[in-house]
This record gives sequence, structure tokens and C-alpha cells, in this order.
Amino acid sequence: MKFNSALISTLVVAGVLVFSAGNLTSIQPAVAQQRISPGDVWQLVYQQLPDFPKENQYISKESGRVAENNTLASRLIRYHIYVKERAPNYRLDWKLTLADYLDANEIMYENTYPGNDTLRQNPLKGDRAIISRLSRTQRNALVQVLTNIFNPNTPTQPTPRPSTPRTPTPPPTGGAELLK
Repeated sequence: MKFNSALISTLVVAGVLVFSAGNLTSIQPAVAQQRISPGDVWQLVYQQLPDFPKENQYISKESGRVAENNTLASRLIRYHIYVKERAPNYRLDWKLTLADYLDANEIMYENTYPGNDTLRQNPLKGDRAIISRLSRTQRNALVQVLTNIFNPNTPTQPTPRPSTPRTPTPPPTGGAELLK
């Protein structure tokens, strides 16, 4: 008995569909990954770092009132994500952004700085001054908080160190010793 190749293909496809349909009932829905809006992150920063300067005294061009939600943290995040287009989930990228503020990395331009188009006074100069007055410990804490917020499923605790110091073993002396 000769089979047509089109008939064989049809039977294979039909078999796959029947098999797949039977397994569809056992597929569990994917757990939705928590998405964080960069516009909301600044609030989380101040929850975790309540002493971080808000610098939200600038006047809105549109309303003529204090733009209370236009904070140093919100501008820093917008600069990092939208101006520099850096990944928000890597510590090194946040450190590069802080280096920009400290005039140790890339040039920051007033005309592209967040708040320039919405506030009466460009906050760049004041924001750089505030960041430069932070201690290294404060800057590291800020970097860690931002990294943790954008990586909610990663452990935030550092790996524990052994309580007793280890004495290093001397390296092998000869080439033959390296083979052991």
C-alpha cells in the first residue's frame, strides 16, 4: 500500500494537535513578573531611604506651584533610564550614573536633564551638588536600593562570611606539584 506524502504530513500534524490539546489542560498559567514603573520607583526609594534629600522645592512651569513629585530620586531615575538609556537592574550602570553627577564619567547636559522642560529652574546644578555631598556609604546604599527595586526577585542580603579567618595554603612549589 502506497501512502501519499501529503497524507502522511496531514496525519502527523493531526497527531501533534491531538497530543497537544490533551496536554493543554496540564499547562499552568505563567506567574506574572512584577513590573515596576520608573515613575513610581522614586517613592520606593524614599520609603527605603527616608533621609535621602527630596530636593522637590522647584516650581512647575505649567502650574506655577511647587512640583512636589519632581524629586531628586525621580530625576535621577529618569536621567538614568531615559536620557542615558542605561539598564536599571545593574549596579554598575547606577554607579556610572552617579559618576556622571560627580563629573567623573560622561558630560551631563542641562537641556536634556529631567525637569529642564517642566520646571522654571533647571535642577541639574543643585542635584549635582547634593549627590557630591553624599558620602560613599550613602551613594552605595542608594545604588543598592535602586538595584533591589528593579530586581525584586534577587536576594538582598550579602552572602555571609565565615566567622573564623581562613589561613591560606602555600602554593605548590614545582611544576609536578601542580598536577596533583
